[in-house]
Amino acid sequence: MIEGSPILEVEGFSKTFAIHNLERHIPVFAELEFTVRSGEFLLVRGPNGVGKSTLLRCLFRSYRPTSGSAIYHSAHGSVDLARAADIDITLLRNEEIGFVTQFLRPRPRVAALTLVAEVLIAVGTDQDEAEKSATDLLDRFGLKSDLHDAYPTTFSGGEQQKVNLARALIRPRRLLLLDEPTASLDEETRNAMASRLGELKDQGVAMMGVLHHASDVEGLIDKELHIELPEGVSETDLEELGDTRHVVEQS
Repeated sequence: MIEGSPILEVEGFSKTFAIHNLERHIPVFAELEFTVRSGEFLLVRGPNGVGKSTLLRCLFRSYRPTSGSAIYHSAHGSVDLARAADIDITLLRNEEIGFVTQFLRPRPRVAALTLVAEVLIAVGTDQDEAEKSATDLLDRFGLKSDLHDAYPTTFSGGEQQKVNLARALIRPRRLLLLDEPTASLDEETRNAMASRLGELKDQGVAMMGVLHHASDVEGLIDKELHIELPEGVSETDLEELGDTRHVVEQS
C-alpha cells in the first residue's frame, strides 16, 4: 500500500477549560501528537469525558486549543488551524474540511433533498445531477422517499440524522472529522454510512473519528489515537466539566 501524503500534522496539542465558580483550570487533553495522511482513517479512543470530541472541535476551530499546532495541508498551501484567521477557517470549512456530528440544526422551510443537493450545487454541479445524487444517498441511508421533499424540522431525531449524514458525505472533503455520527442510528444505516466512508477513503479523504460503534468501521481503521487523562486530572474533575454553566474555554 502506498502511503498517502500528510494532510494534518499535530504537535503539542492541549486544551484546558476553566471552571469559574471553583476558580479551577482543568486540562482535558495535553501534548497530543499525531499525523493523518490522505486516504487514512484515524480512530480516536479514550475514557468518557477525556476530550475526544473536544479534540475534533478544536481542529474544526469551534474551540481554540490552549497550546500546540495543527498544520493542515490544504490544496492551496499549509495553515496552522490553531492560529489561522477566522475567515480562513470559514473558507476551509466551506471547501475542504467536513465535520459530521449526530446533531442537525435544520433550516426552517428547507426540504431535505434541497439541504443535501445544495452542497453539490455550491461547487458547480448541475442542479438535476445534484438532486439525483442527493436522492440516491438519502435512499441509501434509509430516509423514506416521501420525506425527501418534507422539512427536516418536522422529522424525528433519527430521520434528521440521516439527512445530516447525507449532507456531510455527499461530496469528498480533504479532511473529514466524525464526532459520534451514528450514536442512535440503526445497524442498517450505520452499515450504509461505513460503506460511504469507504468510498470517500478510496478517493483519498483523510478521516478522524470518535465513534460509539467503532466496530462498524473496523475495516477502515488504519491507526488509533488513545487519549488518556492528563496528569493530575481525575474522573471527578471531568464530571465537573459537565456543568457547562460554569465553564468557558481557555484560548
